[in-house]
Amino acid sequence: MSAEMRRSSIAPVPIKNIERELICPICKELFTHPLILPCQHSVCHKCVRELLMLNHDDSFDAGSECSMPGSPRSRVPSPSMERLDRLVRSGSISSPGWRRGSVTPRVTTIPCPGCQHDIDLGERGSACCSPPQQQEATKSCMDCKASYCNECFKLHHPWGTPKAQHEYVGPTTNFRPKVLMCPEHEMEKVNMYCEVCKRPVCHLCKLGGSHANHKVTSMGSAYKILKEKLAKSIHYLISKEDQVRAQITDLDLLINQTEDNGQLAERQANEHFELLFETLQERKSEMLKSIEQSRNRRLDQLKVQVEEYQGMLENSGLVGYAQEVLKETDQSCFVQTAKQLHTRIQKATESLRTFHPASDPCFDEFVLDTSREETLLKEMCFGGVPDPPLIDLSTSRVYNEASICWRLSDDHLPTDHHVMEYRRLGGPSQSPSQEDGEDSGAWRATDRVYGPNTVVCDLEPDSLYSFRVKSCRNSMFSPHSPEVTFHTPPAPAFGFLFSDKCGFSTERLILNKRRDTVESVASMAFLLAAERVQTGSFIGLDYIIGDMGISQGRHYWAFKVEPYSYMVKFGVASDSKLLEWFHNPRDTSSPRYDHDSGHDSGSEDTCYELSQPFTLLTLGMGKLFIPKTSSSSSASTAHAASSDPGNRVLPLPQRIGVCLDYDACRVYFYDADTMRCLYERQVDCSGTMYPAFGLMGSGKIQLEEFITAKRLTF
Repeated sequence: MSAEMRRSSIAPVPIKNIERELICPICKELFTHPLILPCQHSVCHKCVRELLMLNHDDSFDAGSECSMPGSPRSRVPSPSMERLDRLVRSGSISSPGWRRGSVTPRVTTIPCPGCQHDIDLGERGSACCSPPQQQEATKSCMDCKASYCNECFKLHHPWGTPKAQHEYVGPTTNFRPKVLMCPEHEMEKVNMYCEVCKRPVCHLCKLGGSHANHKVTSMGSAYKILKEKLAKSIHYLISKEDQVRAQITDLDLLINQTEDNGQLAERQANEHFELLFETLQERKSEMLKSIEQSRNRRLDQLKVQVEEYQGMLENSGLVGYAQEVLKETDQSCFVQTAKQLHTRIQKATESLRTFHPASDPCFDEFVLDTSREETLLKEMCFGGVPDPPLIDLSTSRVYNEASICWRLSDDHLPTDHHVMEYRRLGGPSQSPSQEDGEDSGAWRATDRVYGPNTVVCDLEPDSLYSFRVKSCRNSMFSPHSPEVTFHTPPAPAFGFLFSDKCGFSTERLILNKRRDTVESVASMAFLLAAERVQTGSFIGLDYIIGDMGISQGRHYWAFKVEPYSYMVKFGVASDSKLLEWFHNPRDTSSPRYDHDSGHDSGSEDTCYELSQPFTLLTLGMGKLFIPKTSSSSSASTAHAASSDPGNRVLPLPQRIGVCLDYDACRVYFYDADTMRCLYERQVDCSGTMYPAFGLMGSGKIQLEEFITAKRLTF
């Protein structure tokens, strides 16, 4: 496609699409003589002058549009006296033109409406008369980029100073410079570009100014480079127009979702609190009703008791009646009446002796202890959505089960629980349902987790999984953590510990109590063996193997080798080969005998022609060495296929993995962090195969926790 066709294929950009870039942030109108501030934001020249006025009712140019009532510019407030005082104290107000005792200081510092940083315009920032002697502008200085009346022009351009040589014209608002001058050396034109400060400079800046030690280039070269960069950036944005529109659509959708979800959250919050209020109101009504019933019952009982005691008083009640009975002269009538009356009088006398109120006036049983409820209400957190957790890659491990750990922010509030989600992104083997697209790549969630880690079980081997976690507090979930991916090993983890029996050298190898770490140290025996180098002998490797063997299936294990280790060999070996090594030690440094090759023919070119009952790789001094192979060898790796020794030396992985396929008679070596296969080859699995390790000099090997646990538990 020709340049003309490419240009014609790009539709002209409507002015409305770029209008937002031409709007003044103060008056919200199209720029009128825009002024670029030192912070690279632009404002109208008139708006800047209005910001410098003490009174927003005053206008710089009498009769201009900015002084007209209703004009957007006339509504821009001027700096307050409080702000002016702060500027005076900070030294941001220029002193020329500010008479002692004047209440109208000349302000040359304004806050940028774009970034709110204080911008000092210097001498050029003030060119207006001090009210109330404001006069109409008669001259405009092209160097100061300001307009003055006659008196002010003389005041700011005194005779005998460099400013007297400034170029002036009639009143104008167009101060666009004919030639860009250096801001540090006002009389010098900029003719170079500082690549360190990313700004134009003059030759004086380079010779002895602040850019003396900076790298500069010619203005033409900078012009060409920046123009190409800008053109490429514009072309890139134009080519991504569909993507931008799609993202705008997504953002609009998110705005709508945010609005809807926010309203839903408000409704749900109101409903929850209304339920709380209703419950409290019901309990309050029930309690007040119970208190009222108890109070009435007690009052009735006390009132009855009061009436009974009032009857004991003379000439009233029971006593009065008894006194009347005593006046009875008929003996039969007296006896009949006095018998019952005497019984009542005895009861009254007894109650008088043992006085007990009919009811208790205390209402302690109705006193509520709401401290627990108050604590719960105070602990209700309304701090918004909790911060997302972050999965810790250094402590997370993935085998056929995954142990995923995460951490929360330092200033996080307590969370209720977490939810781990994971999904399978891909792998060589898929179930029939996944082949049909069912549940393919769908997120699956674990049960609630109340700690900073969890275990995900039943992962497919040799597959890529993605994990993420979110926190919950008061039924509000945080955003998901950034997704992290792990590649599961090609086979289930094989659990074993280092064997402290078969061939283990207690003189030169130190095995910890857990038998998951072995360290090779220099000892007297090692030094004596090294002394024999003068007589033609060589120092041998100290071997250690796993305490579990493999006789079928596919198995994987991983370990870590400390970077300072001098030389370590690792891989697999059969029981028969191990017996040969342990009972018939050979010189490992002899060029005619290499444990990696399995024979002592001395031919490096044919060292991997035969399938041997062992395979060992070598690492040391922070490097991993890939064995050399011939073109007809069964070994497979891009590095091993090269005859260049430099291509067969790799950086030492942080973690190394080994996979033995016993049935296929093949062994694989991996970078356990990325699950990238570094090397593979055929191996004779005619007997029981053991994980094998050999150390020379100082070194340390540590098995992974998954391997040493024997069972995948945490």
